[in-house]
Amino acid sequence: MEILKVSASSSPKSVAGALSAVLREKGTAEVQAVGAGAVNQAIKAIAIARGFVAPNGIDLVAVPAFAEISIDGEERTAIRFIVEPR
Repeated sequence: MEILKVSASSSPKSVAGALSAVLREKGTAEVQAVGAGAVNQAIKAIAIARGFVAPNGIDLVAVPAFAEISIDGEERTAIRFIVEPR
């Protein structure tokens, strides 16, 4: 499954475009964010992507989950959104 990593400085519209492309190609995607700002941008991107794919008859849902990841040798908790059609 394709993992799109989002930071607090990510453009939601750009992430939404990438997310839409992955969903059309593979059918499902994961969006990963660490920190409140990154989670905010990820949620905005998912909302925008829903609008991008809705004209094609695709209704997206996002399932949140925690994930333990390693950044520079340090364990961090990330939020992962599994995005797929309903």
